[in-house]
Amino acid sequence: MLKCVIFRCSKKQEMYLYVPWQEDESLILSHLPEGLLTITGQLEKVMELELTSERKLARANVTQVMAELVEKGFYLQSPPNQIFKSDQSVLHNPSDTF
Repeated sequence: MLKCVIFRCSKKQEMYLYVPWQEDESLILSHLPEGLLTITGQLEKVMELELTSERKLARANVTQVMAELVEKGFYLQSPPNQIFKSDQSVLHNPSDTF
């Protein structure tokens, strides 16, 4: 089991940063690489979560998340593929012609 804290990133919708839980919340983000906060923007705490290999996550492989939390000290979950969403919306717009 690995306890983590999940933050919503302000730079991109549906981008989340997972970091290992620490009792002292002021230290949670102190170990992150400098460039990471440039990518994420401001962080808003969403929840604390206990990860196990049996747990299912909506958009990430829990085994990969746990491994990166241990190895890198964070896991950055990217938003879903925006290109696919825009391509799909074209199919539902009757005003478009080919």
